Order: sequence, then structure tokens, then C-alpha cells
Amino acid sequence: MIIAVHQPQYLPWLGYFHKIHQADLFVLLDNVQFKKNEWQNRNKIKTAQGWQWLTVPVMFKHLQLINEVVINGKVSWQHKQRQAIISNYKKALFYGMLEDFFENTFSATWDNISQLNIETVKKLVSILGIETPLYVASELGEFPQDPDERLIAITRHFGADTYLAGEGGKTYMDLEKYEENSINVIFQEFKHPVYNQLFGEFLPFMSVIDLIFNHGDESLTILRGNS
Repeated sequence: MIIAVHQPQYLPWLGYFHKIHQADLFVLLDNVQFKKNEWQNRNKIKTAQGWQWLTVPVMFKHLQLINEVVINGKVSWQHKQRQAIISNYKKALFYGMLEDFFENTFSATWDNISQLNIETVKKLVSILGIETPLYVASELGEFPQDPDERLIAITRHFGADTYLAGEGGKTYMDLEKYEENSINVIFQEFKHPVYNQLFGEFLPFMSVIDLIFNHGDESLTILRGNS
């Protein structure tokens, strides 16, 4: 059984969902340190002027865990993002496929970034048609703080024998520890597809919503590299 683990991100890019699809189960690692100015509270969409951020404002304190980071409710981020989605994707062929998703996301009250990310990732997984079960790390119990030992413990918690790592893991993972625990490590191989977008020249590394808006039910096939 193959397990993959990753921090919950906001409207993640294609590679994130490719990783979920490649695993037999996927754990959303919400109880590790929040990383400012990365992907946990923002992602990119394509516009006529290039790409732009969709950012969820947070009130972050040093060394807080992801599931401790509170969303700044004094900023009208939902209204701004709703307008950005309408302005840039209203003419997309499959705009209606995500209309309810965003209406629910932008009308709900979210207390913290972890709650928002976990729920939106789950919904996008369902919309894409990915069947991999998702689990939340903080609901599974306590795990070691050392990054490798934590991943090993999560893998063993589910009785999995293979851990699917991102390609960047080759540079920092202590693979001997996994071997000592009889865990096989494989690395994700994701080739970013080129697909039809609005506004001219193709831009990679957008949020997965860009793919869904433009390709609808074909999105998972494209994501898998079977376009």
C-alpha cells in the first residue's frame, strides 16, 4: 500500500492532486509548522495580465502550527476572490462546474486556514473524481517531531509499506531510516501537462481550478498525463 503525506494547501496546483491520485491513501499534515509566504494560504490563477495571487489573510505568530493559524476575518478576502474568479473565468467552458464550490467557499465562515484548506482539498478531490481516501494528521494521534520519523510513524500507523515522496525529498530525506523500518520510498514523477487556457500563451503551475474551469470532466485524464 502506498501512502503520501503533505501539508494542506490553499487551492493547490496540479502536482498536489497528481500525488493524491498516485497514492492509496493521503494524509493532510495539519499539525506541523506554518510556512509564511508559501502555499498554505495562497495560490495562483491566470488572468489577462498574467498570473495573480489568491491570498487568504492570516494572523500568524512565529512557530505556530498550520491548524493554529487563524484567518483574519477583518479583511474582505472572500469578496475579492469571488470577483477575481468571476472576472477571469466567467467565460471558461466549464465555469459552472466550480460555481457552487466557490459560492460555498466564499459564503462560509472559516476560523482557521487548516479548516479551509482541508475542506476545499476534499471537495476538489471529489470534483476531479479522485477516489483516494484522505485523512487528517491531527486526528490520528501523536507522532514524532523529527520529519523522517514522523513520516515513518504515519506510514506504519496505516500498515503501509511504501511512502510516496515529492521529487524534492531526494535532497533532504534520510532514506536509511526508511530502509531500517522496511519502508520503500518512491518519488513522484510529474510532468506538467499543457492544456487549453484562457488569455493566450500557456502558463504552468496555476491552481488546479484553472484546469477544471477549462477542461471540466477531462481534468483528471489530463492530470494523469493521458491528454
